[in-house]
Amino acid sequence: MELQKFNYDNDIVKAFLYATIIFGLIGFTFGITAALMLFYPELPEFLFGTDDATIQSLRSGGIQSLINTHGAFGFGRIRMIHTNTVIFAFVCNSVYTGVYYSLPRLLKTPMASPTLSWVHFWTWQIMIIATFITFFMGINTSKEYAEHEWPIDILITFSWVIFGINMFMTIARRRVRHLYVAIWFYIGTWIGLAMLHILNNLEVPLSFTGWKSYSMYAGVKDALVQWWYGHNAVAFILTTPILGLMYYFLPKAAERPVFSYKLSIIHFWSLIFVYIWAGPHHLQYTALPAWAQAVGTGFSIMLIAPSWGGMLNGLLTLRGAWDKVRDNPILKFFVVAVTCYGMVTFEGPLLATKNINKIGHYTDWVIGHVHLGALGWNGFIAFGMIYYLVPIMWRTKLWSVKMANWHFWLGTLGVIFYAVPMYISGFTQGLMWKQFNPDGTLMWKNWLDTVTAIIPYYKMRFLGGAFYISGAIMMLVNVIATIRHGSFQKSVPAEAPALAVISSKRKDGEGTHLWIERTPYLLSILSFLVLSIGSGVEIIPTLSLKASVPTISAVKPYSPLELEGRDIYIREGCNACHSQMIRPFRDEIVRFNGKNGEYSKAGEFIYDRPFLWGSKRTGPDLHREGGKNPSSWHYKHMYNPRSTSAGSIMPRYPWLISNDLDRSKMVDKIVFMKKEYDVPYTRAEIDSANSWADNQAAEIVKEIFSEANDLKEAYAKRPKGELEKKEIVALISYLQRLGTDIKTTEIKTVSNN
Repeated sequence: MELQKFNYDNDIVKAFLYATIIFGLIGFTFGITAALMLFYPELPEFLFGTDDATIQSLRSGGIQSLINTHGAFGFGRIRMIHTNTVIFAFVCNSVYTGVYYSLPRLLKTPMASPTLSWVHFWTWQIMIIATFITFFMGINTSKEYAEHEWPIDILITFSWVIFGINMFMTIARRRVRHLYVAIWFYIGTWIGLAMLHILNNLEVPLSFTGWKSYSMYAGVKDALVQWWYGHNAVAFILTTPILGLMYYFLPKAAERPVFSYKLSIIHFWSLIFVYIWAGPHHLQYTALPAWAQAVGTGFSIMLIAPSWGGMLNGLLTLRGAWDKVRDNPILKFFVVAVTCYGMVTFEGPLLATKNINKIGHYTDWVIGHVHLGALGWNGFIAFGMIYYLVPIMWRTKLWSVKMANWHFWLGTLGVIFYAVPMYISGFTQGLMWKQFNPDGTLMWKNWLDTVTAIIPYYKMRFLGGAFYISGAIMMLVNVIATIRHGSFQKSVPAEAPALAVISSKRKDGEGTHLWIERTPYLLSILSFLVLSIGSGVEIIPTLSLKASVPTISAVKPYSPLELEGRDIYIREGCNACHSQMIRPFRDEIVRFNGKNGEYSKAGEFIYDRPFLWGSKRTGPDLHREGGKNPSSWHYKHMYNPRSTSAGSIMPRYPWLISNDLDRSKMVDKIVFMKKEYDVPYTRAEIDSANSWADNQAAEIVKEIFSEANDLKEAYAKRPKGELEKKEIVALISYLQRLGTDIKTTEIKTVSNN
């Protein structure tokens, strides 16, 4: 049979590889910055200026420079930028690097459309830059791993569709009949993420000329869809495509075939079927219906089997090649990566069980768990792949194997010094929160007692991050030196016989999976069906049945000023540190509610778009914050948290006191909620929205002045009505509203034992 000649394009691979390295370093930098701010919250003051004489600052001139940042460098925004940079810029670009390199070589054909490849590259990088800009500006939806506002969501969808079209066109033009296991994972990833991204990000813009939108789901329904997405973003961004890279690059680097073809089949189908069900385990003991919580737990436990099957398939591929691991830094990275994958996929199901979840959830244990996966599994696979590709593409040897080994050990130390302190910190938090004195009072009633106890572990975590980024910088130096000593091969010549045309029907004696492997469209359809089963069973009943979210007559919509305050809360990323979900535990009710409090009910969140239950408690839960502290306390707390709460690690928000509230769209928001989501605002309330907000603001300012004479005197010298116009008043109105709709003296809780 005549051989056909063609070329593999390394240019697009190089572009994604460069993006991976650059954005990886940027993401790690934002990460250690966020880690530093958790024990040095004065960092923005040090950088931009302060009126606190006890804090050294790089700038003179008081706090105005910090005010002028308008919160761009606040912790909530920095954390958001960090997580999105690591996920969408570092990990996704590393996945694209691996796919654009491996897919043509596995299929013996170039990518179907170089133009689509470059459209995909540039739209994805533009999306990343747009994310930086909007997040710095406070434009976000607050939904974890999906904080992008609607124009960027559309851009992500467009870029992903372009990628998919190019991938499937390339598969259609293949010169290899059967699809290799890595391609199964690429296909499953594309289908799964398309489904997740589109359904979770269904939102309606306030206007098509602005950035603001509100989720189509509210409260409990929004929480279920978000964590169906959130957990499976881990599955279909941080796991399945990385497994595809593992199945290609690990055997290549080890020069050994994959250990078990049958185990690969079991691994793929069971993983994509089971994973999609597991999202509700992030919502244990919340207002989510109990059946959904139980389903999430059950499938999370089952997830151990396929995950460990994949881990063993990877490690056993090295049989007979372990002597190479000693000298080959690429294999070192891959071995530790696969080991971390096994550790994380054992720990995740444990955290999904109710007995462990009630201690671990909302603590740093989850942070340690996530970063063991992100740093150890995703990061090390990316590093190993980079060290594998650069010498091949530049036709030279790695400039310094010794430096690559140093990178490996620094990275490994970084993972250990990050994860272990977070585990200890998480155990400490979870246990301290639940301890009672013999007289029935909380042993650690002051929230700051639990915060100060874990500060040493935050410092160790920062050290781990410094180790990790130091290794990455060494990689950058090594890669640059290797490139300078090499010669880039833009186009790689190859040849293969054309694929003979045969019937797509199953032949006599042909194995079922062999038949599926040579029919990509059938493989894709089956993958879609497998992914749809769990998604449909969990989501459709909750979204379609009103009975799943009982209404509470006392719960009323937010006032115009409260809705503006809620949007400010979201803008500043406050949900990164504060939850709004009191679980039915004695310790949480006593701590957050007082004597006559109650745990959170599903019906309390029916007007929350998006939900704000949070996933981490650096600060206390706020769902019953209304009326707990005077309005003047909130004013002073936002201006300088350490003036009201000694030892607080919360950053300052002085711009809220300086900035006037933009009320230009306030009435539009009320009209929008009424029109699009049938929120029961009356015509009179809509017509009087401005006076309603004016009266509420005036009442809050009156309270502040009656409570704090120093503030009354300070504002007496300023124009009358100045404070009423500020953003801080809107935020206070929202905080003072939280949890005030329902009252009860009957407390029923789940035992801590």
